[in-house]
Amino acid sequence: MNEQELIELVVKAVDDKRAEDIMMLDMKGISLVADYFLICHGNSEKQVQAIARELKDVAAEKEINIRRMEGFDQARWVLVDMGDMVVHVFHRDERSYYNLEKLWGDAPSVDLNQILS
Repeated sequence: MNEQELIELVVKAVDDKRAEDIMMLDMKGISLVADYFLICHGNSEKQVQAIARELKDVAAEKEINIRRMEGFDQARWVLVDMGDMVVHVFHRDERSYYNLEKLWGDAPSVDLNQILS
């Protein structure tokens, strides 16, 4: 699976579970952790878990290895490590507190409009 296909797969998976304010940061040359960070949020613990579970199911279906998933039980900030992409699924209340968009403000945003339209 190439980079663009992975981006589309992940964005569509979180969008299918009605994740809000979906954004992606291009972390190449900025972070050694991953090439992309996808950041989104859900409005309840159950929705956060549903988004994370959908990511896990879609990855398994496409035989993409999820290296690590953390925070699922608490559902306040679930981190899904997919290798080249790390997905951050926040609870609405936690997203503004951690404000990863500002923390990584030097990373350019990836235009997701075509995928989400």
